[in-house]
Amino acid sequence: MHSRRWSASLLAVISLVGLVLASCSAGSTATQIGRVAGASIVVGTTGVPASLDFTATGGAAIPQALMSNVYEGLVRIDQDGGIRPQLAESWEVSDGRTRYTFDLREDVTFSNGDPFNAESAKFSIEYVQNEWTNGLKSQMDVVEDVEVLDEHVLQVTLSRPSNNWLWSMGTLTGAMMTPSGIPTLATEPVGTGPYVLDRFAVGESISFDVREDYWGTPAHQDAAIRYFSDAVSAVNALRSGDIDLVWAMQAPELLDTLPEEYEVEVGTTNGEVIFSMNNDAAPFDDVRVRQAVAHAVDRTAVNEVVWEGLATDTGGAPVPPTDPWFTGHNYYPHDPGRARELLAEAGYGEGNRPEVTISVPSLPYAQNISELVYSQLSEVGFDVELTTVEFPAVWLAEVMGAHDYQMSIIAHVEPRDIPTLFGDADGYLGFDDAGVREQLLAADTGEDQVRHMRAAVDGIMAEAGALTLFNSPNIVVLSPGVEGVNPNVVTDALQLSEMEKA
Repeated sequence: MHSRRWSASLLAVISLVGLVLASCSAGSTATQIGRVAGASIVVGTTGVPASLDFTATGGAAIPQALMSNVYEGLVRIDQDGGIRPQLAESWEVSDGRTRYTFDLREDVTFSNGDPFNAESAKFSIEYVQNEWTNGLKSQMDVVEDVEVLDEHVLQVTLSRPSNNWLWSMGTLTGAMMTPSGIPTLATEPVGTGPYVLDRFAVGESISFDVREDYWGTPAHQDAAIRYFSDAVSAVNALRSGDIDLVWAMQAPELLDTLPEEYEVEVGTTNGEVIFSMNNDAAPFDDVRVRQAVAHAVDRTAVNEVVWEGLATDTGGAPVPPTDPWFTGHNYYPHDPGRARELLAEAGYGEGNRPEVTISVPSLPYAQNISELVYSQLSEVGFDVELTTVEFPAVWLAEVMGAHDYQMSIIAHVEPRDIPTLFGDADGYLGFDDAGVREQLLAADTGEDQVRHMRAAVDGIMAEAGALTLFNSPNIVVLSPGVEGVNPNVVTDALQLSEMEKA
């Protein structure tokens, strides 16, 4: 994390909430003007949730607002990516690592007064399996049986050992819910967290009241998240006092318009911006062509253009710096000469240049990046065409769904998504490597997860399955007197309870 005073400008927009669709189907629709009423601390950001039901809607916006604030899990993920107790005080794992026995806290209730116990925990896990339509429900596929042993003792049996499962229980799929709260998931979520929902103004804001009967350390102040369509509006609201901080600043060139007393902190995120190559489509069905792209792209230049160097270079690998298997190894140094050699080895030359089309989603950051990589690829011998694809509907249908593309650029924000992106040969990347799948399985089922994940990443990068351009920074701008803000994003939550304004 970097903390500094700013006078320099930065650059463009990156959308980290690509799969959230805008609509007005739930909650209050009254227009919010000025500061959110009743909130002592107000966070401004983008990525508006269409509803509050992440069981049916993908994307980062809903869990960002609700996880750690309204919902909690049996476990939580700390800032180092470690698994810590939360609603479960402790747990034991069987010798075969397939049976987890959780001792649950006995002093917890949901915000509507329902007791939290082994029955509600069993219900929550099975609800993911049987009722969720969010694709992340697959994280619960490994669960074979859930049994209530006592009022506050839960036993979960897995079909095979899985390191990923317990970690996922600290994310949205592990959110503990009560059956009586299901009918109002989209408008009035009920959880065990330090806040209760006060008001949901669709497209504008979410307000939270401190729970006086919270089982843990109470939140410092009532809070709200205010949503903006652009960075100018967010900065104007910060200047006027309508909000107290900007989370995920998307146009940092505006920072030099702010008074000197505003503080800026820069953290890391789960957002890897990936330059994807369809491994099933020519010319990218040839590993040498993919490797040529990886050497042709100047990631440092992309970082400077898009974030003025504030993003983290992952060495081209799809691993955020907060994951234990992050090494920072530079898999593909910028080397136009080597890129030309690889194209020649693949049978291409000046009279036979590979023709490629980049399907660019209609997102500002992708548009900016595409113009730069267009030049870099052309320089080493590609004939490049840029075509804009409407995002999200058309991009999701054509690129993610039908795999009808050659290259694209998109931010993937889900935590620890390497198995999803590179472990499924039917995925949109078309990456198919049995050795990588073996390492991913060993990482999930074995005892040395870090070693196997690093081996899997090495295999992905040897095949140049895709190129990560950078790990997106989280730029947070704080007004004077705001404390308790951690800019690093490890899971899917924007924790409000420790924030306060003097």
